[in-house]
Amino acid sequence: MTDDVEKRWTDEGTYRRAAIYALAVLAVAAVVFGVTAFWASAHCGEHAPLMCDAPAQSAILIGPTVVALLGGIGAFVQTLRQWRRGRNWVIWQGAGWFLFTLTMFYIAMGARSLGAN
Repeated sequence: MTDDVEKRWTDEGTYRRAAIYALAVLAVAAVVFGVTAFWASAHCGEHAPLMCDAPAQSAILIGPTVVALLGGIGAFVQTLRQWRRGRNWVIWQGAGWFLFTLTMFYIAMGARSLGAN
């Protein structure tokens, strides 16, 4: 095991992998948002706004949230794997918390728009 006092946060390869992973998760969440927004606009027709009914609102809120949440869990799994190997795990933990924080912001904004109707 490694000594927790000794911080080795300068591993460029780990940082690059964690950053690419987080950006890929965000890109997939954005694609899911785009697909659900397109479906919602086609589902509601031309006369209604984008989030016209409960299924459209739920799809736009839940789809990207699930992707980002699973991405955050995946980052924390990678954190545990790196820690067990005695490697630099702190960067992956940061990626996991970053994804969880963005997930909470997205849920808060979406829940606010759901509550307005």
